[in-house]
Amino acid sequence: MNLETFLHHLHFDTEKAAPPDWEVDWEDAPLPYKLYRGLPEISLPGDVPLTLKEREAHAEPALEELGHFLWYVYGLTQYAQTAFIEDTDEKADVSYAQLLRRFVPSGGALYPNELYVYIKLEDVPMGIYHYDVAHHRLLLLREGNHDFYLSRSLGNSCDLSDCFCTVFVSTVFWKNFYKYNNFSYRLQGLDAGVLIGQALEVANQMGFSSRVCYQFLDRSINHLLGLTEQDESVYAMIPLSIHPSINCDYKDSHCGEIVSDTELSQEVPPLFHETYNRSKRVIDYPLLRKMNEASMLETTSSFSTLRNDNRVKPALGMEAIMLPFTERLFFDLASVCRERRSPNFDFMIGKIPQTQLSTLLKETFSLSYQNDLHDTQENAEARGYLYGSFYNVEGVPNGAYAYDKSAHALRRITEGDFREFLQYGLTMPTVNLYQVPLVLHIVGDKDHLKTELGYRGYRIQQMEAGILLQRMLLVTCALGMGGHPLLGFDANQCDELYGIISNEKTSLIQIPVGPYRPRPWLQGGVIS
Repeated sequence: MNLETFLHHLHFDTEKAAPPDWEVDWEDAPLPYKLYRGLPEISLPGDVPLTLKEREAHAEPALEELGHFLWYVYGLTQYAQTAFIEDTDEKADVSYAQLLRRFVPSGGALYPNELYVYIKLEDVPMGIYHYDVAHHRLLLLREGNHDFYLSRSLGNSCDLSDCFCTVFVSTVFWKNFYKYNNFSYRLQGLDAGVLIGQALEVANQMGFSSRVCYQFLDRSINHLLGLTEQDESVYAMIPLSIHPSINCDYKDSHCGEIVSDTELSQEVPPLFHETYNRSKRVIDYPLLRKMNEASMLETTSSFSTLRNDNRVKPALGMEAIMLPFTERLFFDLASVCRERRSPNFDFMIGKIPQTQLSTLLKETFSLSYQNDLHDTQENAEARGYLYGSFYNVEGVPNGAYAYDKSAHALRRITEGDFREFLQYGLTMPTVNLYQVPLVLHIVGDKDHLKTELGYRGYRIQQMEAGILLQRMLLVTCALGMGGHPLLGFDANQCDELYGIISNEKTSLIQIPVGPYRPRPWLQGGVIS
């Protein structure tokens, strides 16, 4: 299968993403976290604060703060057990599934990503560490100052000398391929995105400036971390600083020093560390490997910048409903993280005040973040559009709408109740959309930024959708509602409903949003 067909199946023919005879070997499932053996360890404080406060300006960060940051971004936060009852002729068999939850959502709670950190703090040896989620500790992979190496892998576009930490978000392909087969490639990008989004939120709450780097020499970074690219690869880098912004040099990628991954990787010796993932039989995933290889940047001359004004904007409905002005929403991030969950069948229909909808849309698109896709040091607005099917919203007739963020208005596309239409479009009916007042869709370019970024553009688009999704879910929870991300929906059907096919746009992810009833379950938080 060629890569164009693969990407088309991932998005528009999802049933073709996996072989028809695919069966999940639940008994041979990998661990939801990566384990290293025999490495020097640094324990992180277990007394994680119940609230996150902005730190004192310009104060030197300490290991304790970094530990709090990592736990709120990706630490284990909850243990959950689900019972499955299977009736037989003789008796009812009960089996149990254990899940270790984190604050970020993940497809199937499989968490295919891992976190690594390059630390420059006074109270720990300088070097590259793996965040051991299972034990809330750091494991030293490679000691030393690697500013020069990392800066050149970024095309010298970012000054890391003032950054006390650089976070690496990687993807371990097998961690969710074992369940979702090739469809896992789409999930991995979105999962990485919500993880990045959570890191940006926590960094902002703690008073750290941040920048997301999507473009780097992949093999050089994987080599530095000791990763085998057939098994795991870095998707994004996030430098952190205590200064108001991170110094960046925006220049033409074809000017100055051109660095290749081959020559850079020769500057540090290879790493050979023992790891454990529990699976006894790992099935090959040639299409994921092929996509990962096609997405890699081998020289810094391949780096690109995006020009937003060149993109075709989707057509919006002519009839506008101006949304009311609302005050800025401030919320306790730590509290919202503890409360947020995906309601599933617990949604219940209710009247949505127009002010609540207005706040949800405005705050979702208040997201801006510094990244390396633009030739400016200013923060970039979220690259995406929001459409939705609304039912029982105060002052808004039932129908399909596009959100016009520049005017803070809803543009009507067509009137009607589309709950049944969307319900039949679900490939797996895990949500009762008849009980959901808002069904939102994050929309992006159909070509997945391939013109500017090649095949790397697909995973970047998924990551940016994930960042926007995480912001939306946090705001939704702060407003007392729940949101449930879904990829098992008919994108063709939704694109036709919104009339965006002619504009080369498509629905990337579906998010039912609304009030929900408390679930009668026992749950335990993992916090001291």
